[in-house]
Amino acid sequence: MKHRRAAASYAKALFAIAKERNQTEIVSRELGDMVATLESDLKLRDFFARPWIPATAHRAVAAEIALRSELSTLTSDFLVLLAERGRTDYLKAIDEKYEKLLDADLGRGRAHVRTAVPLTDAQRGTLSSKLAQALGDRQVVLTEVVDPAMLGGFIVESGNVVLDGSLEGQLERMRQRLASD
Repeated sequence: MKHRRAAASYAKALFAIAKERNQTEIVSRELGDMVATLESDLKLRDFFARPWIPATAHRAVAAEIALRSELSTLTSDFLVLLAERGRTDYLKAIDEKYEKLLDADLGRGRAHVRTAVPLTDAQRGTLSSKLAQALGDRQVVLTEVVDPAMLGGFIVESGNVVLDGSLEGQLERMRQRLASD
């Protein structure tokens, strides 16, 4: 719980500065890249997780990563700050909170779509615009996952809203109607 609260505070502060400097989307992309880097490189993640390594060493390594990754000054300074304070393990939670702040600022929503086969560009566009109307957002960003176990259709999740247009869901609703008659 404390981890989440601290991540929210860091995300709010970073977002406020990024907005002031008109760099919200750049910082968003760079945070996502840093999360992916730390998740994929176990040695690097372990290095930052070791509290007995001096903060100056954490800071130097974070600065080198930022330099090699060609991060903006704001993201670079932020990463160095997290490393120095021993908070790099908060980065994923910070990124999630930051994305929510950015989405709210842009009037954008996110939806997770599970399908049996990949959506075409036309289907993705239609689904995105229909969801934007239904959810009251100007734009909906889709995260698509292909699930070969599905027979057909799709399932969309956005916050508390779940739209089940899957073949399995339709068959279950039909079964329930027949059983209640």
